[in-house]
Amino acid sequence: MNSVQRAVRRPRNRRLAAVGIVVSGALLLAGCGSDDAKNTGRGSGDAPTAARKNPAPGASNDADVTFAQSMIPHHQQAVAMARLADGRAFDPEITSLAAAIEKAQGPEIRTMRAWLKAWGAPESAHGMPGMDHGSKGMAGMAGMMSAKDMTDLKAARGKDFDKKFARMMIGHHNGAVTMARDEQRNGRNATAKKLAGDVIEHQTAEIATMRTLLDRL
Repeated sequence: MNSVQRAVRRPRNRRLAAVGIVVSGALLLAGCGSDDAKNTGRGSGDAPTAARKNPAPGASNDADVTFAQSMIPHHQQAVAMARLADGRAFDPEITSLAAAIEKAQGPEIRTMRAWLKAWGAPESAHGMPGMDHGSKGMAGMAGMMSAKDMTDLKAARGKDFDKKFARMMIGHHNGAVTMARDEQRNGRNATAKKLAGDVIEHQTAEIATMRTLLDRL
């Protein structure tokens, strides 16, 4: 091989070596990326770890399940009562209180549904999905309004509505506080007991507000 041929082959060899280095580097990075995906729980088809997080971690017992199963329809009725204030209430404080009840209890319903799903328990202890204000299954629950109560509240307007709403919601809240205290005594799950404490605190304060309103109405 003459000097010209050697000169031509040297650059070609260098290009082949460079290509080999790039390919090797790409394969190495691909391997690392695969390991990273496995380590983060986001590999092929895997859901993010956060999405699989238990919303109520730790041990739970029958009292925790009963608390959630009972409080969901209890909250649903409170939200239904609160929604009736729109277009019926006269006093702005009643309107404001109703909006606060709906805003607080709607998210708590979703939270407790997530607990029951994580615990592998049905939403209703009676096997009945949804809410029936006049059902026999709910008749003995603390503070629940009857179907007639709900019909009377729906028919009321102005100050008559305000008085009925305050009286009924005081009784409803007292029922929720009783259920929450039972959860704090007998429940085991820390997250459920924390929400029970929140129910006691917030609804006791709202009871005091409604009693003051009744004195004024």
